[in-house]
Amino acid sequence: MLYRLLKSMDAARFENQVVSLIRPGPVGERIQALGIPVSSLNMWPGRLSLDALFGLVKLIRRESPDLLQTWLYHADLLGALAAKISATPVIWNIRASNMDMTFYRRLSSVVLRACVQFSGWPQAVIVNSKAGQEFHTRLGYHPRRWVHIPNGIDTGLFQPNLPARALLCNELGLAPDTLLIGLIARFDPMKDHGNFLRAASLLASKMVDVHFVLAGNGVEPSNLGFREYLDRDELHGRLHLLGQRDDISNLTPALDIASSSSSFGEGFSNTIAEAMSCGIPCVVTDVGDSAYLVGETGIVVPPMNPQALSDGWQRLISLGFEGRNELGAAARQRIQQNYQQDDITRKYERLYESLMNTPIRAS
Repeated sequence: MLYRLLKSMDAARFENQVVSLIRPGPVGERIQALGIPVSSLNMWPGRLSLDALFGLVKLIRRESPDLLQTWLYHADLLGALAAKISATPVIWNIRASNMDMTFYRRLSSVVLRACVQFSGWPQAVIVNSKAGQEFHTRLGYHPRRWVHIPNGIDTGLFQPNLPARALLCNELGLAPDTLLIGLIARFDPMKDHGNFLRAASLLASKMVDVHFVLAGNGVEPSNLGFREYLDRDELHGRLHLLGQRDDISNLTPALDIASSSSSFGEGFSNTIAEAMSCGIPCVVTDVGDSAYLVGETGIVVPPMNPQALSDGWQRLISLGFEGRNELGAAARQRIQQNYQQDDITRKYERLYESLMNTPIRAS
């Protein structure tokens, strides 16, 4: 989303620089390719760093930005402290909803508690989901201003693509009419791959012509989290773990059904919105704003319930090709009407401009 925002902002009115807490990865390289400077504070994951704080303060004083925009908890905390020291306006950006911090490093819980305490410092706190705002309000967030800006989708990049299906089936060595159910998500506790895989086992035991396509960072056969399922008789040869892919805009429209199996933490699911933009009907768990996102164009099931997820897939399969196409067309129209990237970018730009002349008050 950060890359898409930077790519679509008005360069004549906004000059951007990006600072990564850790060493930039593939997304950092894509941002640099836009001609936008990307630097790093060289922090190590799971470690606090005063050097990083002082480095950010030094950079802010050198560049004198009109506004500092931070993304995610660790950057929010570090950015708030640096902005306070340098008297720079700052906006936070929350991308999650009901996070379960027991799955993550203890430091992440400490950072989140600190963010609760300092949440009155920023000029505004952006959330990409209403569920995220409600959850963080319950935690004790007390910002001067909440701003809801959902994620945006490039509907020109993510669009229906009939040849994509044949290409993927050929890559996987499958018949062109093989039914494909997909999950595109990094391997992370919140994505609950186990829920997806248990549901896949249930469906595969009843239907012999369905295959399951998974992609994302860490989604590979070498990952021990998948070993048990790769060896199951009902999934043998029908579970395709593609790892990190750079061609998601071609992979997604090849699916018959897209899924989100998350058990917590989702705010606004990019991959579900991208699938909808490609005209692919979705079955999603009721986490974050996923239910609102799909509306009447897909199926919503409870989280952590493999039977319900499997049943949801079966309902879409029973609609047949034409029925799924009809739902997919409605899904694409919903994205075009509500989540076009250019429209979302304008919301960010208007917010930034509204804060340019807002004085920084002491907190």
